[in-house]
Amino acid sequence: MLLRTEYEKQEMCILDEKASKASESRGRKTYEEECNIRTCFQRDRDRILHSKAFRRLKHKTQVFISPSGDHYRTRLTHTLEVSQISRTIGRVLRLNEDLIEAISLGHDLGHTPFGHIGEYALNSIMKKGFEHNKQSRRVLQSLEKLNCTEEVLDGVENHTGKVRPLSLEGQIVKIADRVAYINHDIDDSLRAGLLDINDLPVEAINLLGETHSKRINNMVLDIINESKDLDYIRMSSKVEKATNQLRGFLFENIYLNSEAKEEDVKAKRIIEYLFAFYVDNIEELPVAHRERLREYDKETVIADYISGMTDRYIVDLFGEIFIPKSWSRNSDSRGDY
Repeated sequence: MLLRTEYEKQEMCILDEKASKASESRGRKTYEEECNIRTCFQRDRDRILHSKAFRRLKHKTQVFISPSGDHYRTRLTHTLEVSQISRTIGRVLRLNEDLIEAISLGHDLGHTPFGHIGEYALNSIMKKGFEHNKQSRRVLQSLEKLNCTEEVLDGVENHTGKVRPLSLEGQIVKIADRVAYINHDIDDSLRAGLLDINDLPVEAINLLGETHSKRINNMVLDIINESKDLDYIRMSSKVEKATNQLRGFLFENIYLNSEAKEEDVKAKRIIEYLFAFYVDNIEELPVAHRERLREYDKETVIADYISGMTDRYIVDLFGEIFIPKSWSRNSDSRGDY
């Protein structure tokens, strides 16, 4: 087993000059002694993997709320697919796979229950808005207190939106996230019978491929070929156009207007009712969250609690708070109607 310093020396020799090197990290907000074995990025990856927030991803919606089949993606399987695609690109470009993996595993930790409909609900309720990428950074630093390096925090916070991550590793995760969700959402929609392969934009499919694996492979190869001599990560214009065509198609036909999204209204109301309940009954929050009211405003603390819930937990909690408890009759009252 290599000691950390020996591994860091290897990074300087093996990785591309534009890669992020652990020995050159911008560091952590709170100083701590380095590990004797793992680099700072490896430690971040391990901390995220062992966090409670990461484990909860297995019961959070990706696109379809409470699907009946076993093979539909969850937020956890999405995260793992992003990690795999990102590391494949990073390895070929000789970038830091440890940093890539840490960002990939942490990028959606701040996602709400019920997928993006949950995010939209909190964003519409909160005065300062709610964005899952910023919440993911908050989970890492303030809630789980993992004290991650700035490179990881930057990559996680800017994996979506207009701001480009500072590191090439973060930029890879940003583009791989889109590659992953576009393709696996198509795959899940086909499995659900909401789409037929012939429904997809012909021009995009002809360029990228008719199968799930071919599309991902062609996108990954294009990103590698386009980015290998650049100081940033990108797709070619033709592949980016085809990718955006698929994304636009999904928004129009699946994300906003499919049979599978009929439950979104109910999901949105569950979050709205719970948020309003805790605004009026802040003492009902768990003790650990109430203690954080000393440091953060009420809306932020409530959003921290709700956004961290899994789909099944929030449904159970909603029932406990808003649905009358069942009651049983004693034997003497049987038949008295």
